Amino acid sequence: MSPRIAIAHDYLTQRGGAERVVLSLAKAFPEAEIHTLFYEPEQTYPEFREMRIRTSGLNRLGAFRRDPRIALPLLAAASSRMEIDADVVIASSSGWAHAFPTTGRKTVYCHSPARWLYLPDDYLGEAGPLDPKRIALKALTPFLTRWDQRAARTADLYLANSSVVRERIQRVYGIAAPTLFPPFSPAVAEGEQEPIGELAGWAGEDGTEGGHYLVVSRLQPYKHVDSVIEAFAEMPDRRLLVIGRGPEKQRLRDMAPANVRLVEGLSDAQMRWAYGHATALIAASHEDFGLTPLEAGAHGVPTIALRAGGYLDTVMEGVSGAFFDSPDPSTIRRSIDHHSRGVFPDPHAILARAEQFSEERFHAELRTLIDDLRRSTTP
Repeated sequence: MSPRIAIAHDYLTQRGGAERVVLSLAKAFPEAEIHTLFYEPEQTYPEFREMRIRTSGLNRLGAFRRDPRIALPLLAAASSRMEIDADVVIASSSGWAHAFPTTGRKTVYCHSPARWLYLPDDYLGEAGPLDPKRIALKALTPFLTRWDQRAARTADLYLANSSVVRERIQRVYGIAAPTLFPPFSPAVAEGEQEPIGELAGWAGEDGTEGGHYLVVSRLQPYKHVDSVIEAFAEMPDRRLLVIGRGPEKQRLRDMAPANVRLVEGLSDAQMRWAYGHATALIAASHEDFGLTPLEAGAHGVPTIALRAGGYLDTVMEGVSGAFFDSPDPSTIRRSIDHHSRGVFPDPHAILARAEQFSEERFHAELRTLIDDLRRSTTP
């Protein structure tokens, strides 16, 4: 008899790399029900509408669905009540889903141990000492840390999505987690392209110096999108397209010069157009895994990335892109200037690098790990 497999995820309220991973997990295990604290269909990928999704009781509150961070004091208790009846649970987690109880075996696919506990400055950004979020988090941290450590030890297998996350899991939990790199989604690489109507006559053609540069990111403080925008303010002859949504949206819109546009909620066909017509992707944040360079690479587009974090796993210097050493505007601008004067990486080599992170490879390795876990724990 085939095992009953379920998928867990913190919350499905945005369009990001972790949510792409959940879509890939659902493709590998199409019979699996998805368990999550919150699900907001209008804010995440439309493919989830066709799937069986079970949410927590807190999902009834629209404010929580729109911004789960405001529910922080309630999420540990809600997660501890999300019991899943399945033989195997694959928990895609950045801090909550790893705690969902299960009647069977639990594999945690960790995007990062909770940032709000172990990297609070990244999570809070520029929030001052009297900011309500910082005050609340400081008060909750001792309890949440104890809860989180207990939750981590309910897993039968921990998997890290990158080298930097593997090291973080070892440091935070003392768990030696194998690394399983996530895939880039075929949805951003394969199929027709649809121009973004509002950018008609503004965005350039692909592969030319006149084309647009691209940022694909959640608009959060630690993503350093503001630094990229400031860099382009000093380069009025170059255009920057920023794709993403998040709490920094209005501040970034207010500071954006005429050569920078911010858009959100694009279809996959529009994302393919944005990648396919870009000169280069700019990736300035300290990511746990560098997914967007692979999405760009699937179109033969190079990446100019911060020399840190997950980008060290996915960007091969001189083959699929180049690095800069700090996320400040002047360093980013110099790197773009240097890139524009140099020889562009070969699009075929960029594509070959991206194909090393295919969905087929991810599915095959994950199935093998789960089969090994079941055999090792079956009486």
